[in-house]
Order: sequence, then structure tokens, then C-alpha cells
Amino acid sequence: MLLEHQRDLTPGDSNSKQVIIRCDNISKEFNTNGKSFQVIQNIDLEVVENEFVVLFGPGQCGKTTLLNVIAGLEQPTTGTVEVNGKRVEEPGADRGVVYQTTALFPWLTVLGNVEFGPSVRGINKKERRERAKYFINLVGLKGFENHYPVKLSGGMKQRVGIARAYCNDPVVMLMDEPFGHLDAQTRYMMEDELEKIWQRERRTVVFVTNNIEEALFLADRIVLLNNCPTSIKTEYRINLPRPRSYVDPEFLRLRQAITEAMDKSL
Repeated sequence: MLLEHQRDLTPGDSNSKQVIIRCDNISKEFNTNGKSFQVIQNIDLEVVENEFVVLFGPGQCGKTTLLNVIAGLEQPTTGTVEVNGKRVEEPGADRGVVYQTTALFPWLTVLGNVEFGPSVRGINKKERRERAKYFINLVGLKGFENHYPVKLSGGMKQRVGIARAYCNDPVVMLMDEPFGHLDAQTRYMMEDELEKIWQRERRTVVFVTNNIEEALFLADRIVLLNNCPTSIKTEYRINLPRPRSYVDPEFLRLRQAITEAMDKSL
């Protein structure tokens, strides 16, 4: 089968790999004007080594909040998160984060931005520069090392953001709709580039999107979330061969099946 409900899977494949991210009974509430508002409700989630997991669901359902809890930027109201066996209580270098807006330092060049994390961590100049140039080349920006962010297009800035996150040598990559603000053509190109980088680097990735085509193109597994307060409705393992095509008949069939499932969650 090219698409399977996760609960129907037999042992093997990802089940035999090390669990890198473990979310145990995560709930999150915010208090506004004395009123409590629940965003996440009782989420249990495991992501294994080298897996590309997409959190997919309607807008404003809590996907970003869940990603921020994994990143250590938000603390859960109940439950715990572990990354690589260590409890998450604050942000850390083991988690690279890429958002829609890259927040590049405007006074630093592309090279300066990419090597900033290793510099803060005390990595010697020779090593961090070699790593930075490697990832700049990997994201297709060789020759732009000395350019400043103001001279870069939106797609190029996102490439810098991805290179910067990878250069810090994280255990996992957390990506929150990183291509959401790009035009359609650039978005398709960036999805293709990210898939190639992931195939080469084999990092564990959790990727947030509300675009079903993007989810199907990138994911090993799609976690379908209910509307707010978000909980896991179901999970799908995507067994389409890589690289994938947006116009492949099976791709289109799976898009329809998951879209119908999401519509029922609204």
C-alpha cells in the first residue's frame, strides 16, 4: 500500500529505529484576561531517527504551538517532551528551528549568518567556516557568501535559514511552514531542494504545513490534527517512492483521500 493508517502498520521499518522525539500526554493552555483557552489536548507522539514527519491540519489548530513545545520555546501545561532521551525544558542546540520569516542578522553576510550558531558555541573558526561553506553550497548559494540579507530574494533567505540551522549540527530540525510566504514556483523549488538536503543529511525532521501537496511531497508520515484544541485524529505512512511528482496519479489519489479526512476533522 502506498498510504497506510499508522495504526495498521506491522513492526519493522521506522518501528525498529531509535525514538528521537517523544511527546507524552502533551496539553497546552493559555490564559487571557483571566480565561483559560486550551490549544493542545493530550497528544502522544513519537518520531524516530531520520524520519520526516509532517504535522498537517487546518490553520490556527495548534500546529505551531506543538512545534514550539518541542523546541522548548513553550512549556506544556501537562505532559513532557524528550529529544534524544533528554527532557526538553528550554531551547537547545540539539533542535534547529526554521520559521516562515528567517530573522537573519542584517549586519552579517550569508556566511556570517550561517556560521553564527557554531561561533556562539565556541567552535573554532576553521571548523565552523568549513561547515558553513559546506551547507551554503548544499542549499545552492555558493558564490553568495559575502552578500547581505537585504540583497537576497525570499527564497534565498529561506535557504540561508536552512543552512544556518543545519550548520549548528542539531539532532532534529523543526520547521514551521518555512515556505508559506513564497510564490508557488519558488515554493515547489524549495520543497524539492529540502527533500534532497534531507536525503543527504538524514536528520530527523518535524515539519508544519496546512498544504496537502507539500505534506505528501515531503513526508514519511503525516500526522493529521483535529481543529483546536488540537489532538491527533489519525496518522498516515506515505510509501510513495522518492523523488515524488505532484502530478503522479497515485499522488493525486492520496491528496484526495487525506483532504477528505481533514474536512471531516473541521
